[in-house]
Amino acid sequence: MLNENTTLGKCQWLIPDAFYPVKDTGEYVSHEAVCVLNAGEIDAEINITLYFENAEPMEGFKAFCKAKRTNHIRMDKIVSEKGEKVPRGVPYAMLVTSNVPVVCQYSRLDTTQAEMSFMGLIAY
Repeated sequence: MLNENTTLGKCQWLIPDAFYPVKDTGEYVSHEAVCVLNAGEIDAEINITLYFENAEPMEGFKAFCKAKRTNHIRMDKIVSEKGEKVPRGVPYAMLVTSNVPVVCQYSRLDTTQAEMSFMGLIAY
């Protein structure tokens, strides 16, 4: 049971292996999500920075997670403050920061083949 002295989560999370495939097969769309759990009493302001092997970082991806709620931030739907989308077919990594401690999980649904695959892991 949580009490007022319990702090769950961290304010910085790293996801080193992200990839949004170019092609989809069937009716399902390949996608990734940063799944945020905010078990605290204060709404979380989430900032995401993308890092690439051969390009400058992309910043300005913002989301929110209300107190005592979750938010599954779909990386195929999020748009940066500059109007940029996550590029498809390019490996990247993410830094997720929050103004309050949260827990982050990363998940990927790959529909590039008829035998879809799903991966989920806790960020670092």
